[in-house]
Amino acid sequence: MAKVTGGKQVGGKQVGAKLRAMSGPELERHVGQALFAAGNQIQVEAQISITRGAVSGKGHIPSKPGEPPKADTHHLANNIETVQISPLKVEVSSNAEYGVALEYGTSKMAARPYMRPATERVRPKVLELVQLAVRRAKGRA
Repeated sequence: MAKVTGGKQVGGKQVGAKLRAMSGPELERHVGQALFAAGNQIQVEAQISITRGAVSGKGHIPSKPGEPPKADTHHLANNIETVQISPLKVEVSSNAEYGVALEYGTSKMAARPYMRPATERVRPKVLELVQLAVRRAKGRA
């Protein structure tokens, strides 16, 4: 769902172009680690938003449209994962069969976004992590 790569969503085309221009194994290693750490932060933020204020079982109250889903069985939160697809590409996704329907809504249900808001909340930290990784790779951190 939320894809974090070396510039596509975290900092625009300029960051991606700069990273490609400065390529090298050391830079790739540091930035790849930063992107994976950022992906994990997005994952945790999404999981927290789903479980915050949630009550499982008999007392469960479903979320309202526009709010993150409220956990009942915890299947959604437990099925969010961060995967390093390539050295500079990380994907944070929910493997719950209804994850996309909750994020974007359906013809019968309004959206209950949890991944996009988590990505937006973590975005400043992602940029900070990537900038620090670049400085480290260049020997300035």
